[in-house]
Amino acid sequence: MAIRKVAILTSGGDAPGLNGVIRAFVKSAVIEHGWEVVGIEDGFEGLVGKPRLRPLGLKEVRGLLGRGGTILGSTNKGNFGWRKNAQGELERNDAAYQEFVANAKAEGIDAVVVLGGEGSQSIAHDLGNFGLPVVGVPKTIDNDLVGTDQTFGFDTAIGVATDALDRLHTTAESHDRVMVLEVMGRHAGWIALHAGLAGGVDAILIPEIPFDLRALAHKINERDSVGSSFSIIIVAEGAMPTGGEAIYQREGLLGGIGYYVANQLATLTDKDTRAVVLGHIQRGGSPTPIDRILASRYGVGAVWAISQGRFGQLVAIQNDQLITVPLLECANKIKPVPVDGQMVRTARSLGVVFGDEEHRINQ
Repeated sequence: MAIRKVAILTSGGDAPGLNGVIRAFVKSAVIEHGWEVVGIEDGFEGLVGKPRLRPLGLKEVRGLLGRGGTILGSTNKGNFGWRKNAQGELERNDAAYQEFVANAKAEGIDAVVVLGGEGSQSIAHDLGNFGLPVVGVPKTIDNDLVGTDQTFGFDTAIGVATDALDRLHTTAESHDRVMVLEVMGRHAGWIALHAGLAGGVDAILIPEIPFDLRALAHKINERDSVGSSFSIIIVAEGAMPTGGEAIYQREGLLGGIGYYVANQLATLTDKDTRAVVLGHIQRGGSPTPIDRILASRYGVGAVWAISQGRFGQLVAIQNDQLITVPLLECANKIKPVPVDGQMVRTARSLGVVFGDEEHRINQ
């Protein structure tokens, strides 16, 4: 098919590097192919109702490479593609998909690029089923999207968390405290694992490995016995105790596991224990050089995928090679941390505990 006009949107939570992808996509599309590019504002909602589009040329993307957030806006609270039935239950709303596709065609858009995580890529796949040529680009700071080795934003989030751990080390050591840092990671503990290794923590708690507080208390007491009177623990927001459940601030919003762990350990160890929740600081600010490079590769890769007619595909990087994989293989799927993988084994070899050390609990 002849391509003349393409569109790009950002969906879900923001991530450092989104603007870098937009910049690379626009520059490559204009310089290499002479395509017209428009941005769809506020995610998928931008083509429902009155279209909210903005032209994107070389001038509009100037200076975006190091800028955080997304100039197009995004949402992870929208109800695109879903509606409540008479029983109050959510059901798929095909009318939203049909309206999106109809508006895209009315605007002369030949293909749409979707920057988003597993949920957004599921919507992208469904839009393809309604006849719209779609290409996906993986976006999540959690690095948990199936099909690609690394997502942009992940390296920046690790850097932010590692910097926080470095700062917590000095204050913890000064006051003989236990410090618990809660980071993002709803279903997968990639941020906690990588930042924990980089920050030299004593315990890493991730959703993939249920933890027993007695193992953590044993680690803290063990450190005290050899003269290390402070301890640092990093915990992913989706981590949960053995036999327990994830902790929510309110319905649908994870949070609070850091305070739970700190309060319980204070009782078990009689140590001064404090919790810090890093929260959305992990999403904000300028992307690292690694994420800027990744964003540029993904943006150029999206143009390449369109030019090759690789619709219904996700641009991915595997073994440092740019490829595409079917959206259906990535939609609504999570890439968990391998519990017996090399990264976890490395941490264990360094004496880091994950809270599942039964032999230590029973000693």
